[in-house]
Amino acid sequence: MQPVGPYRFTEALGVCQVGTAWWAIDGQDRLVTVAVLDGAAATDQPWREAFTNAANAMAHSPDGQRYVNADFAAAKPWVAYPSEEGMGAQRLFQTLGMDLHPAEAEADVLIPATGTVADPPQPVSGAPVSGTPTSGSPLPWAMHAAVPAHQQVPQESMPHQQAPQPVVPRQQPPVEAAPISPARPVPPTDVPQADPFADPVRRIQPVSRPARRRGPTVALVAVLVVLVVAVGTGALLWANSGDEDSPSGPDPATSFATAAPEASAAVPGLRPWTQAAPYSAEERALAIAAPSLVFVEASFTGMLRDAKSNAPISPTPVTFKRRCSGFVVHADGMVVTNGQCVRPTDDSARERALYTLGRILVDQKRLTAAGLDGYVRTKLATTRFTGTDPASPFTSQVSGQFNVARGDLAASPAVPGQVVRVLEPDAGNLAVVKLSQAKLPAVELGPAEGPGPGSVLLLLGYQTTDTAFRGARFTVESKVVQVTGAGDQGGVAVQRVNDDIGIYSHGGIAVDTTGRVVGVVDSDRAADGGANRALVPVSALTSLLGEAGVTNSLSDADRLYRTGLDAWFTGRSGTAVSHLDAVAEAEPTNLLAQAYRQSAADREKLAADEPNPSALPAVVFAALGGALVVGLLALLLRRRQR
Repeated sequence: MQPVGPYRFTEALGVCQVGTAWWAIDGQDRLVTVAVLDGAAATDQPWREAFTNAANAMAHSPDGQRYVNADFAAAKPWVAYPSEEGMGAQRLFQTLGMDLHPAEAEADVLIPATGTVADPPQPVSGAPVSGTPTSGSPLPWAMHAAVPAHQQVPQESMPHQQAPQPVVPRQQPPVEAAPISPARPVPPTDVPQADPFADPVRRIQPVSRPARRRGPTVALVAVLVVLVVAVGTGALLWANSGDEDSPSGPDPATSFATAAPEASAAVPGLRPWTQAAPYSAEERALAIAAPSLVFVEASFTGMLRDAKSNAPISPTPVTFKRRCSGFVVHADGMVVTNGQCVRPTDDSARERALYTLGRILVDQKRLTAAGLDGYVRTKLATTRFTGTDPASPFTSQVSGQFNVARGDLAASPAVPGQVVRVLEPDAGNLAVVKLSQAKLPAVELGPAEGPGPGSVLLLLGYQTTDTAFRGARFTVESKVVQVTGAGDQGGVAVQRVNDDIGIYSHGGIAVDTTGRVVGVVDSDRAADGGANRALVPVSALTSLLGEAGVTNSLSDADRLYRTGLDAWFTGRSGTAVSHLDAVAEAEPTNLLAQAYRQSAADREKLAADEPNPSALPAVVFAALGGALVVGLLALLLRRRQR
């Protein structure tokens, strides 16, 4: 078996019908167990998905096990677990309903030559089930790997749900014992066997020879042989010790905190390595998709008027703002966001304007806070929200910001934009906005069919912890969620998830392990308070882009960025530096390219500064071994001459 990723396989832990579990060593000689999906199962998409889902189910169960590295997109998907936390690879296959067998029985338990495989476990909706591993509730990915306690980032726990009943996996055909080789037949135990040497008559008489005298020579020869082997082994180990002892890179838990403080300080709130376990699938997906996220702010100004007389009910114009998330689909500044955020309906705009006016009246002591809702309900049916002229519409302005954003920011780094096209709320509630800036990092859209129930995804969107609305600081946040079911919102079939990021995340995205968009975040009309737990399918998004004449495509810099990240996550620091350096120059807003580039450069420098061991001890060992060999040969020749 060839090494997988950054690991060197040492011994097979066991095999089953769909894969193999291995003992392996990483670049720092730490022992791990690796589960590899191979044979026909590696080319079977349902089994690949079940393998990915099972790893994530384990990672997110209360008593589950997190992996330290994985590549679910490889030709033979694999997952690595730290050995100090138990047999993670074995447990993964048990979760799939596959018991491991000793490696000696590999010929009897591998996939048949026909290439057929057992049906994978069926999905179950709901939260992962803890306890005894089952084949139920396959989850497409686990985002969190084991992290030392002092490096863990607090995460909001997923809401408690009633554990679903596990699905009994399809029974696998019994595995027969290894067949006995025809060259060594085993006789029946109930038939007496004749002993061919039991004849009492000795037909061949042995030749009488005097007992050979064995002196200390044999013992001396044995000692010399042992010394030769020991010296040769010591020489080889010493000669290779420099490569084996050299770390493949800095400790993942501290690489960004110590190796690239300037780059880390440049992107506060946009640090995948602090929102996910270092080198995990979640960090990788965050690093790919996060640079494309956009903080969108829309400002609306108009006059509230009496519907019959058109007389203003307030002497001054009323301005309200809406804030949401968005994402770049094309490097030329094409952004997709929430439709109601940038172009609300007349009813919605009038309601927001009335609430804004009502709060002003509360501040002026002309209205009580308790009477605010009643004031808005009363005025909704009798007012209009127009422009400065009763016949003109209210005005709006839209802008976008990248990385860390600030509310009420009119100047740079806020980028002005223009609404291109909008889908009505019942048609998808999406909008395309053209920002007046190019060379932006884009995200890639996933398949149109979208994730199914039970899938685990990663939500990304903007959120703030500031209590003051004006000038609040917004950062990209992420959260692992699970698809709990499907439903209709208007004429669009949406997926619903079990958690959300916050009120400003609508227009954000749900991504898979490859960082591709598999849904757009929207408010769930069926949920209390309209939490942002609905996912508009990619099919609605592609339809909108087609109507707007926009294509989703990655630029050369986007593709180079993904190649550079691949190099970073596989320990190829030199390649990562060259690729990410070019990306940072081509896409100035991609601060993550700068941060990962700096960390790769520091890791490369650490490897270059590692001192090489002296070759003198190896030469001494080799010379001593040669002398022992010569002495041994001389001793044998002398013995033969006697």
